[in-house]
Amino acid sequence: MSYSQIKELIPAGKGTLNYWLRNYPLTDEQKAKLYERKDIWIENFRETMRKKREERWRMVYEIQKKRIGRLSKRDLFLIGAGLYWGEGQKGGSSLSVSNTDPDVIKFWLLWLEKCCGVKRRDRKVSIYTHFYSDMDIDKEIEFWRKTLKVERSQFAKSYIKQSKRTDLDQKSFGHGTCRIQVANVKIKQEVMATIKLISELDP
Repeated sequence: MSYSQIKELIPAGKGTLNYWLRNYPLTDEQKAKLYERKDIWIENFRETMRKKREERWRMVYEIQKKRIGRLSKRDLFLIGAGLYWGEGQKGGSSLSVSNTDPDVIKFWLLWLEKCCGVKRRDRKVSIYTHFYSDMDIDKEIEFWRKTLKVERSQFAKSYIKQSKRTDLDQKSFGHGTCRIQVANVKIKQEVMATIKLISELDP
């Protein structure tokens, strides 16, 4: 038995067990069995902790879902302005957001449709992609096309960096970087004015 198993039966500390059992070393076969059981215990422990994390996440998700409720168009507009503040291109007359996370780009297109009346397949919506030389370019463009539900004709020529994705320390570039650009001076001014108003809030 391991010390943990013994301690379940006998209320003794590890130091005491070490002293009591110092003259009773385990054989190699006994050690192998203990290590085997330890590996199983570790795996079971990891699975238990994973389930606990998932359960905590579900609880928090449901609480926040009730707390936030249905988002209004105003809510969505402010969220989009916040996204643009962090990820958008500030200069020029076009709106442009780039990211490696497909969910961020999906939300950006949803925001353009819901808050600004820009259709995702509008010819003014241009899509730029940034890939690495060891990526399957056609496959990745098709991934973005299907994910965003846009036309292939909206994609500009991809920028291919000669370095390899496999050389990166962090692998967030699973499908490269996608940038959505919309030529609309009016919307750009509204977004930048909203960002300015938010930045002027008193603490």
